[in-house]
Amino acid sequence: MLSQLSLSRRGFLVAGASAGVALGLASGPARAGTRPRPFGRYGSPAARRTPKTLYVHPGGAGDFTTVRDAVAAASGSGYTLVIAPGVYRQTVAVDPARTEMTWIGASEEPRDVVIVYDNAAGTPKPGGGTYGTTGSATTTVQADGFTARWITFANDWLRADHPGITGTQAVALKVQGDRSAFHHCRFLGHQDTLYADSMALGTFARQYFAHCYMEGDVDFVFGRATAVFEHCHFRTLSRTDLSAAPYGFVFAPSTAGANPLGYLVTRSRVSSEAPDGYFKLARPWVPSSDTTARPMLTVRDTRLGPGIDAVAPYTNMASGHPWQSMRFAEYRNTGPGAVVSVPENRPQLTRAQAASHTGQTYLGDWRPCA
Repeated sequence: MLSQLSLSRRGFLVAGASAGVALGLASGPARAGTRPRPFGRYGSPAARRTPKTLYVHPGGAGDFTTVRDAVAAASGSGYTLVIAPGVYRQTVAVDPARTEMTWIGASEEPRDVVIVYDNAAGTPKPGGGTYGTTGSATTTVQADGFTARWITFANDWLRADHPGITGTQAVALKVQGDRSAFHHCRFLGHQDTLYADSMALGTFARQYFAHCYMEGDVDFVFGRATAVFEHCHFRTLSRTDLSAAPYGFVFAPSTAGANPLGYLVTRSRVSSEAPDGYFKLARPWVPSSDTTARPMLTVRDTRLGPGIDAVAPYTNMASGHPWQSMRFAEYRNTGPGAVVSVPENRPQLTRAQAASHTGQTYLGDWRPCA
């Protein structure tokens, strides 16, 4: 069981699905109880929707008791996993061959279906070495055409529990496939929560997040994907290990220089449990593997709460790659964190420029349905 400090810090999960009890995270209580119809309106093993529909239930009422085993059995393209309420403590990987896969949280409430583990970049591996940022991911999706609905992806590794570990990146989800869509999902962690990336430097992966919730502190939405975040809620967490600002950064894109489109945040909101002005909106990540990256972030029509430093919302990750030389811009944002008091610190799009920064432009011929 987690320490009391951990519970107050993250309110994380302390009970398995079989107990039917779970504590929520920062956004509210998680529910992982047994339901009379564990697969809701999505059939059952006795009334299978299609031959490629597989049912996951932690208590044995489905085809599999773990998401990992269900993915392993879904060999090929076009499988659907219907996942019953439960806390699934495991790592899961969807390799490139398992294309057009869909995961559905059967209760249609993301707090009910939680996939969680607790590896960090600095966690020792059984065979030696450490996991690194990529290896820390609870869930990794490399296949194209992946869709998830009503799922919570989480990493509950905590700095306070591991004071000797310096590699504190702990990814909840790493997604690399093209045409990856997430509807009504939650992404919970601290540092590097959501890794929205691509399979290779020259591969431009399109990703879509609608009505989703993300929380964290350091660079908790990061990577080189072309990603659209629409009607999403980003929440910055407080920290007990720091005494001064900044506590962290919401976005850290690493868009390839050849990619004309990076992250687009539209009609969303950023809130905070930290003191006012203690978070930066973004900083550019230029990784050592791609020193020609030109990170791109456009935030438009979005409410920025008081947790964002309105005077200087952007900062550098490395002095050799100043944020001013990157592709950061805003348009028609509102809220105390969006007040423009130092114009040179907040690049703004013109109305004509904003016309090309839409979900349709970023996603091209792909139309993920809501």
